[in-house]
Amino acid sequence: MTEYSDYYGPEGLRTRGTVLVVPGRGETRATYARFGRRLAADAYRVRVIDAPAFDAEDLADLAARLTGAVEGTGAEDGVVHPVVLVGADSGAAAVAALLGRARTPGGRPDAVILAGLPGQVAGTAATAGNWDDELDVRTACPAHRGTLTQDPQVRRGSLDDAIPDAVLTAAHDSAAAVPALLLIGDADPLADHEALAHTAKSLPRARLSVVHGAHHDVLNDLQHRSVAAEVVTFLETLRNELRPLITVRSSTW
Repeated sequence: MTEYSDYYGPEGLRTRGTVLVVPGRGETRATYARFGRRLAADAYRVRVIDAPAFDAEDLADLAARLTGAVEGTGAEDGVVHPVVLVGADSGAAAVAALLGRARTPGGRPDAVILAGLPGQVAGTAATAGNWDDELDVRTACPAHRGTLTQDPQVRRGSLDDAIPDAVLTAAHDSAAAVPALLLIGDADPLADHEALAHTAKSLPRARLSVVHGAHHDVLNDLQHRSVAAEVVTFLETLRNELRPLITVRSSTW
């Protein structure tokens, strides 16, 4: 069985960067197949790893796993930069917490994307043991609901699993210096929007983007095309030293 899920850009195009995806609670690598293919279509090298299991894996072990995953994407010319870590749910919490440490995966990523970062009281009675309730918390997208339901490796009821308080505290108190894009759905019941806004304002180079109507699985909800466009815009802006490539001079809508 392969250790990663990999997505490559179109043949003949120069790779524009490396994106490593860290799934969240209950998710599998297959959960991010659509997201991986979409970024790869824009010539980014995408690798998805397994979700962190906090009961058996502390942050140091995850950091080592991330380092190996990043280094493994290198070809003859090495790893293609920028290297961007994308974390979802508990994966977002783990990535954010890691950035506060002296040693970070692959040395230090060039940027991070934190999607659906849970609040510090998230996960309590989120699903009530009912799969339909959990799907309602996660997404309104029929395709994504089908992907989760049909994947036998998806662990149902996992949103009720507690993320260690120390990890969530470190994530929300992170002083990461790298550019960060925070993505959250305004219909996400697991988010602490006030705390997330404070976290974004405390970071030196952060952008908080709220997706209207989106639930917890913000990368895979009904708005996934617009979210992917926001991610690619961030990646392209990162390649341009955080200078926007497009600005709107005037608009009547």
